[in-house]
Amino acid sequence: MATQHAYPKLNKTILALSPLALIINGLFSATAVADDKIEVIEIHADHLKDASLLGSSEQLLTELGVDFSAAGGVSSLPILNGMMGDRVKVLVDGADITAACANQMNPPLSYLSANQIKSLTVIAGISPVSAGGDNIAGVIHVNAIAPTFSDSTSLTWQAGSLAAQYRSVDEGVSLGASAQLASKTFSLSYQGAYSDAKSYQDGNGETVLDTLYRSQNHVLIAALKSDKQQLAIKLNHQHIPFQGFANQYMDMVDNTSVGLTTQYQRQTELGDFSAHLNWHKVSHEMGFFTDEKTGKMPMKTDAEDASYQLKFAHEFNNTSAITLGQEYYHYEIEDWWPPVAGSMMMGPNEYHNIHDGKRQRLAAFAQLDQQLNTAWSMSGGIRIEQVRTQAGLVQNYNSMPMTMPGMAMPMKSIDAKAAEQFNQQDRKQSDTLVDATIVTRYAFDNFKELQFGLARKNRAPNLYERYSWGQSAMATSMIGWYGDGNGYIGDIHLAPESAHTASITYAMAGDTSPWQWSTNLWYSAVNDYIDADVVGRFNRSNIADNKRHILKFTNVDAHLYGVRFDGSVQLHDSKNQGQITLKAKVNATRGERDDSNDPLYQIQPLQSELKLIQQQDNWQHAISWQWVDSKHRIDARRLENQTDSYHLVNIQSSVTWQQLSMTFAITNFLDTQYELPLGGVNIAEFKADTSQGYQQLRGQGRSLNVSMNYTF
Repeated sequence: MATQHAYPKLNKTILALSPLALIINGLFSATAVADDKIEVIEIHADHLKDASLLGSSEQLLTELGVDFSAAGGVSSLPILNGMMGDRVKVLVDGADITAACANQMNPPLSYLSANQIKSLTVIAGISPVSAGGDNIAGVIHVNAIAPTFSDSTSLTWQAGSLAAQYRSVDEGVSLGASAQLASKTFSLSYQGAYSDAKSYQDGNGETVLDTLYRSQNHVLIAALKSDKQQLAIKLNHQHIPFQGFANQYMDMVDNTSVGLTTQYQRQTELGDFSAHLNWHKVSHEMGFFTDEKTGKMPMKTDAEDASYQLKFAHEFNNTSAITLGQEYYHYEIEDWWPPVAGSMMMGPNEYHNIHDGKRQRLAAFAQLDQQLNTAWSMSGGIRIEQVRTQAGLVQNYNSMPMTMPGMAMPMKSIDAKAAEQFNQQDRKQSDTLVDATIVTRYAFDNFKELQFGLARKNRAPNLYERYSWGQSAMATSMIGWYGDGNGYIGDIHLAPESAHTASITYAMAGDTSPWQWSTNLWYSAVNDYIDADVVGRFNRSNIADNKRHILKFTNVDAHLYGVRFDGSVQLHDSKNQGQITLKAKVNATRGERDDSNDPLYQIQPLQSELKLIQQQDNWQHAISWQWVDSKHRIDARRLENQTDSYHLVNIQSSVTWQQLSMTFAITNFLDTQYELPLGGVNIAEFKADTSQGYQQLRGQGRSLNVSMNYTF
C-alpha cells in the first residue's frame, strides 16, 4: 500500500513534494490515491510479501523507475536521471554505506535482501535537503527497521514466515525466514535470506559466463517504546563467499560485513526529535574463483563507516513546519594488493592502492514546509556540507629500477614513478557544498495538481576518483565501476559536481474516474561533471580492434534531460472477472558533454512498458510487455557498444490460500536474445575467446520461476 498524509501534517509531507513521488504512486496500485490529496509519502512493503521478492532488491526498485548498471547478481548499481554510482545517494535505515571497492562491487543495496525491506522511497533529481546530501541524481531510502508492538504486557509470538524461490534460468535458489516477538513496550524480530545461483542462460540457451553468485544476509532488530519515545537497534551481518562480475577483470571472492544501527525518536511539546547512530565494517577481497574467468591476482579492502544524524521537526501551526538537522559521516579505507608469488611484475611488495584513506562529511540543514492557501504549498531548504578527504603514502609492487632486454640503463616502471609523484603531492582536500531546493505545488482540486521544482545539488569526488594513482594498463584496469573494460586514473584536484535541476510534474487522479496518470519533465545542467578523457591505450590481445582506453577522471560541464509518463486505467470491475487494470509507462533520457556534445556514458535509451493485471479474490494475474529502443548514442571515449532494440514478455500468477501464498512466473516468455544497454562488456567471455572482442553483456533468457511463502 502507499501511505498517504494529507494536510495539515506538514512535517510529514516533505517527500510528497518530490516529482517522482507522484510517479511512484501509479506503479503500485490504481487505487492508491487518497480521496483528498494526491500525496504519496513512501511505498511500504505490505503488498510485496510474496516470495518472489527474495534476493536482490533490483526488481522492486525497477518497478519504481530506477535503472541499473549491470554488475554481480546482487550488486547492480542504481541509475537515476541518467546518473549512476555515488551520484545516487542510497541510505539503508538512514546509514550512508560506502562502496568499499575499486569496482564498487559492494554498493549499499547489496547489503540487504528484498524480503528484509519494510519501506522505501525513491526521489529523483529534486530531493529535499532533509533527505540527504552529497548527491546530484537523487536519493533512495531503504528501511528495514519498522518495529511493531502488541497489546500484551508480556512478550508473545506475533508472526513468522518461511519462503523459497527457484529460477530455471540460472538454477537459482533463494530462501528466506522471519520471526517476530512483541509486547506492548518491546519488539524483537529477525529476517534472514540466502541466495545461490549458477551463471544464467541467454535467449539462445548459451551460458553467460561468470554471472554466478552466493550470498546471505541476517538482520536482528530490537525496539523499546513508551508513550512519547522509541529506541530501535539493528544488528546486521552479510557474507558473500563469491560473486561473479562478467564485466570486470576481477571477481568477488569474499565480502563479510557487520553493522549496527541505532534509531531514537521522541515527541516533545516543541516538536519531534530523532537521532540515528550508524556503524558498518566490511572486509572485502577480489580475485578469481571459477574456471569461467581465471587469474591469480588478489586485491583486498578493509573499510569502516561511522555516522550520526540529528533531526528536529517543529510545527508552528496548521500551515507551516520547519525541520532542522545536523549530520556527521566518517569513512576510512585500506585498499592493498598482496604480492603474487613467482611474479616479477606483481611483487615482491604489497601494492598500496589507497593507504589510510579518509572521507569526512559535516553537514547542517534547514527546511521549511508551508501551506500558503488551499491551493498553493511550498517546500524549500538549504544544506551546507564540509567534505574533507585525504590519503597516505603509497607504494608500487616494486620500486627498484629494472633492466629489460635491449635496455642500456635500468629504468623504474611507470607505476613506480607514479607512486613517487603521488607521494610528493598534497593529498588533503576540502570542499564546501551548498545545496538549495524549492518545490511549489498548485492543486487545481482534490485530484489534479501541478508541481514546479528547482534545485542546486552537489557531490564531492569519492576516494577512488581522487586517489587512484597507478598509470599502467594493469593498475588502471583494476579501477572503475563502469563495466567497460577500460582503465582509470584519479586526480587529486577534482572539483565537486554541481547540478542545477528544474522539474515540472502534472498529476491527475480521481476517486470516481478509472484514470490516473502523471508526467514529469526535468533538466539538469551539471558544472564540473566528473567524466574521463583518454590518456593512453592498451590491448590484451594481438587483434587491433580489441584495444581499450586508459582514461583520467576530469571535470567537464554537462547537461541531462528527460521525460517520464506513468498512467493506469481500470478497464473492468465485476464479481465474476474481478478488477482488470492496464498500466503504462514511458521514460526517455539524454545526456551530453557541453564541450563536444558527445553522449555521456550509459544513458538508457527510450523504454516503455504495458502491464495488464487481473485481481480476483485471492488470485492475481499479470502480463507485461517491455520495449527498449536501440542504443546508437554511445560514449566513444569509453568504447561503449551499440545495442539493438528488443522487447520482453513476462507472465505471472499469484494465489493466496490461508497462510500460504504461491507465485508462478515466466520471465522473457518468448526467450528473446538481447543485449543489455547498461550492461557493459563481457570481459569473462573476452578472456575465454579474444577473437570475439569486447561484446556487450547479454540479458537473461526464458526462466520459469516458482516461489512460495508460508506465514505462521
